[in-house]
Amino acid sequence: MNAEASRAHAHLLIDRLPHSELPTAARFLEFLLLSPVDRALATAPVDDEPISEEEQKVIAHSQEWFANNEGIPFENVVAELGLTIEQLRNYRDDR
Repeated sequence: MNAEASRAHAHLLIDRLPHSELPTAARFLEFLLLSPVDRALATAPVDDEPISEEEQKVIAHSQEWFANNEGIPFENVVAELGLTIEQLRNYRDDR
């Protein structure tokens, strides 16, 4: 089946769908138009691993810190490490 015949067939199938199924069909067609990366993200499993007590403490500490402090700009962190943004952009690990 060539592209035009496939397109016509898809239109016929859409026209035959019950109105209640059109939103689902539209979402599926939108899914087909996603980039491979976006499609992988859309179909990735939900991270349902339980959060440990230690992780909960770290999260609470971080939230408390940000409630009382401003974030540190990334450029400042890079400078504290003795690097420039340009060096970071051009970094290659040739291991």
